[in-house]
Amino acid sequence: MYRFLLVILLGVTLLTGGCGGDDSNRQAPFMVNADGVSTFDLNQLRNQLNTFPIGSLTALEEEGLLMMREEEKLAHDVYTTLYAQHGLAIFSNIASSELTHTEAVLALLERYQLNDPVTNNAVGSFSNSEFTYLYTVLTESGAISLLEGLYVGAQVEELDIYDLMRLSEDIVDNPDVELVYNNLLKGSRNHLRAFYSQILNNHGTYRPQYISQALFDEIVNSPIERG
Repeated sequence: MYRFLLVILLGVTLLTGGCGGDDSNRQAPFMVNADGVSTFDLNQLRNQLNTFPIGSLTALEEEGLLMMREEEKLAHDVYTTLYAQHGLAIFSNIASSELTHTEAVLALLERYQLNDPVTNNAVGSFSNSEFTYLYTVLTESGAISLLEGLYVGAQVEELDIYDLMRLSEDIVDNPDVELVYNNLLKGSRNHLRAFYSQILNNHGTYRPQYISQALFDEIVNSPIERG
C-alpha cells in the first residue's frame, strides 16, 4: 500500500491533464491568482461533485485517495513550518492553498464514504508513518536556509505532480475523481512555477528530482494555468 511514495523515500535526502472536458459544468470551481496560487471554492466544489453519478471505486482508487489526502496535507504542513522559519510569503500563501487541496480530496472521501486518514489536523501529524518521516526530513532540510526551503517547495510540488499523473493516467476511471485530480495537477504545476521563480530570484539552480527534465522545463517555461 502507498507504493507511490517509494520514489520520495529513495530520493528525499538530497503536462499533461486538463480540466475534464470543455463543458463548463464539468469544471471544478478552481481559482488562480496572479502569483499562481491555486485554490478550490469548497462549497462550490461539493455542489459540482453532486452533478456526477456516484460510481464504484477500485481498491487502487481508494488507496490513491487516501494517499492524496495526506500528501496534500503534507504540503500544507511543510509550507506552514517553512513560513514560520523563513517568513517568506510564498510559503504562507501556498500553505493556505494546500489546505483547500487536501479538503478537496476529503470531499471525495466523504462522497464515497471512506474513512478519513487525517484524524488529527495538527501540523506534522499523519496516520501513515511514512508521511511523518517525510515531514521531518523535508522541514529539517528546508530549515537550513531560505534557498533550501524553496528547493523543498519545488520537490513537494514535483512529488504531487508525479503521483497525480500516475493516478490520473493509470488508476482513476471515475469522472468526479478525475476532475479533482486534474485540478490538483494544475495547482501543483502553478505552485512549481512559483517556487522555481523564487529559486531563480534567490540565485539558485534546481534540477527536478521526481519528474523528467523535459516535463519540468515544459511546466516552468509555460504560463500560469487559470481556472
